Amino acid sequence: MTTDIMSDMKETTTRHRVTLCVTGGVAAYKAADIARRLLDMRLDVKVMMTANAERFVTPLTFEALTGTPVIRASQWPEPGEGPMPHIDIARESKLILVAPATANIISKFANGVADDMMTTTLLASTGNVLMAPAMNTNMYLQPQIQSNIARLKKDGVSFIGPISGELACGVEGVGKLASVEEILHAVKERLNLSYDLAGKKIIVTAGGGREPIDAVRFIGNRSSGKMGIAIARQAFLRGADVTLIAAHCDVPLPEDFTVVRAMTAEETLKEVRERFGDCDILIMAQAVGDYRVMRAPDCKVRTEERMTLELESNPDILAQMGKIKEARILVGFAAQTHNLIPYGREKLKRKNLDMIVINDVSRSDIGFGSESNEVTVLKADGEEITFAKERKDVVAVKLLDLIKSEIDRRIDA
Repeated sequence: MTTDIMSDMKETTTRHRVTLCVTGGVAAYKAADIARRLLDMRLDVKVMMTANAERFVTPLTFEALTGTPVIRASQWPEPGEGPMPHIDIARESKLILVAPATANIISKFANGVADDMMTTTLLASTGNVLMAPAMNTNMYLQPQIQSNIARLKKDGVSFIGPISGELACGVEGVGKLASVEEILHAVKERLNLSYDLAGKKIIVTAGGGREPIDAVRFIGNRSSGKMGIAIARQAFLRGADVTLIAAHCDVPLPEDFTVVRAMTAEETLKEVRERFGDCDILIMAQAVGDYRVMRAPDCKVRTEERMTLELESNPDILAQMGKIKEARILVGFAAQTHNLIPYGREKLKRKNLDMIVINDVSRSDIGFGSESNEVTVLKADGEEITFAKERKDVVAVKLLDLIKSEIDRRIDA
């Protein structure tokens, strides 16, 4: 295992990571199509191959498809490299898919054999393993193999197939790898994937706005961008065409969809306005500055004992979009410290929004920079929904569920 491979496994990613384990059977060639289709499902795919699998399909095939090095099951870390790559791979994988799964790998896994990178990774997994067997009929029907499969199923391992058909050996019978479509459907079920926002163009703004005082200093706020980025990521995973307009953020920006930087309110307005006509949904999670400095110089001003700043109001981006929204769905955010609901209702109406998400930033456990959030969503129809304190990615999922319900309501109306 090379250092490059291990560092790649630890990269932050927007996508759910699937490790595709390819073992040495004739059906190994179908794993290339599986890898490609998993990528089409917006999954982050890492491929691991046994030495025998490499005799059927070359690692170069999978590296070309996925753009990342293949993890060879026969390799172990060199001195000075990560000492436990199998633990890292198992921990980073939302799902380990073994396709094709030979009698050998099934038997090793069922009986706790750990003699290469693949078997140790399987044993280090926490249970989210899906196996797609492929082998000769007589091999598959052997009592030992059936016993091993039953043991793994009892332990929480999922199986898809095999199916009946003409096998590579020329025999008709059960043992053929399940179809690629069936395997992909099983992956979607295991990961609970939904692409219910496919075809929707969504703009999400995130982060804390920064308004310059001079060429060096600025007026800003404490927004970390975590909530907006979480919404953008979850929308992408549900199939949406996402554009993230980001001000200052304390966390890495995603690389799987379009990201545009816009630090000031004027810059954000410009970027939103350019894309608004072509979008279906605008979610303004960015903490846009309410004021900007009048006549901010382009150079650093001399520091005096006192400095007086003359401020003027920034444009209200959501209010402007609310005047021209037509059939688009507009969602705003309101970071408040008191009178949350009354202020929220006033903003919802004044800005002509479909929803407004209110959170109490006076609380340190859910305020700016925290990993969790607790919000109340007010809808234009008067409905009020409160999400209890949860991780921001969970809150993002629930908010997108509400937006999807609004889309469905309009279709049915």
